[in-house]
Amino acid sequence: MWIGNAALVLPETVLENGAVRIEDGFIAEIVDRPVAAPDIDASGLVLMPGIVDLHGDMIEREIQPRPSALFPFDMAVVEIDKRHASAGVTTGFVAVSFHEDVLAARGVRSEQSAKEIIDTLAALRPSLTTDMRVHARFEINNAHAEPILRDLIGRETIDLVSLMDHTPGHGQSRDIEHFVALVARADGLDQSAAAEKANALLAARQAKPDIWNHLSAFAALAKAKGLVIASHDDDTADKVALMHKLGASISEFPVSSEAAEHAKRLGMHTVMGAPNALRGTSTADNLSARAALRHGVLDALASDYHASAMLQAAFTLQAEKIAPLHQAVGFVTGAPAKAAGLTDRGEIAAGKRADLALVDGGSPPRVVGTFRGGRLIYGEPSLFDRMAGGVLAGGRPASGVRPPHQAHA
Repeated sequence: MWIGNAALVLPETVLENGAVRIEDGFIAEIVDRPVAAPDIDASGLVLMPGIVDLHGDMIEREIQPRPSALFPFDMAVVEIDKRHASAGVTTGFVAVSFHEDVLAARGVRSEQSAKEIIDTLAALRPSLTTDMRVHARFEINNAHAEPILRDLIGRETIDLVSLMDHTPGHGQSRDIEHFVALVARADGLDQSAAAEKANALLAARQAKPDIWNHLSAFAALAKAKGLVIASHDDDTADKVALMHKLGASISEFPVSSEAAEHAKRLGMHTVMGAPNALRGTSTADNLSARAALRHGVLDALASDYHASAMLQAAFTLQAEKIAPLHQAVGFVTGAPAKAAGLTDRGEIAAGKRADLALVDGGSPPRVVGTFRGGRLIYGEPSLFDRMAGGVLAGGRPASGVRPPHQAHA
């Protein structure tokens, strides 16, 4: 199948009018010219790699959109899968929290709920349209989580692990007053009650001065199973160095320039939030993704809490002349794929998986069609008007229409 007449976003440049041939789910050929009668005429559209999202927090909110409203876990997985496809995300690491209810998630962010979410996703994975993987968020203060995580890792149902410490005074919560305000708002508490809770968490954390050393055996198990390890909300060079020693190769959402710069010195991949890059600021007044980009310490973007922000951030960085399109798109495709060790995707290149997104680059940009392994998994109605004889991805005709018969150049 040929997708022709598109602007092709390659790793180092953009071909203004080129074509891609897909065969058996992989990219077989790329040409820098139009082809005769392509199967999909993508005139006026941008063809980019499918988005790779290393950290998406949406599933917990999908399960529990209101404090008193819980929905079935399988329903949540299917809905996130559809949202990924429509946002151009072909590989999504669903972040699942092994928390002790630090911010009153009222049961969703607990080790038991996390295990159920992961088991549900594993059961549904063969039927999903996108490649949904598990990013296990291990809150180090949760003593109950480690044996459950060890079991899940042994059963190969986890794909990436992040080690995090949300204790007040650390990481994203280093501003204790901000943490107290957040707890008060989330729990419906007055300031004194929220401060009391914050102090209790801080005291519990201070009673475990060797907690990071205790994690070395767990981190070694994760590495032995081939899992990528990420640190989370790094705030100092010392914290980054400790996480690197434990085996972390990703520093996600570093909250200070000092942390991001040291991560880069150690050869770690720095990942920041796409909403941060899109909005131009952190919601917690921490390091701006745009500032990190300007200082050369940004490698990749993750959805964090909004899947659609990935595409929007990339095109906004280009529109505002902060980064050329190929680099901006690389932040959400090739760079996160590399950080995750996924060498078969993330680029439009011969031999790579045909995980692709066709995008109308207007304002705002929107996904017109998404392909995973050469199969169309999402398409706007306008995409079908561009198909020769109603052909679908991989050369398979749509129901009730005749396949195209014309050979292609």
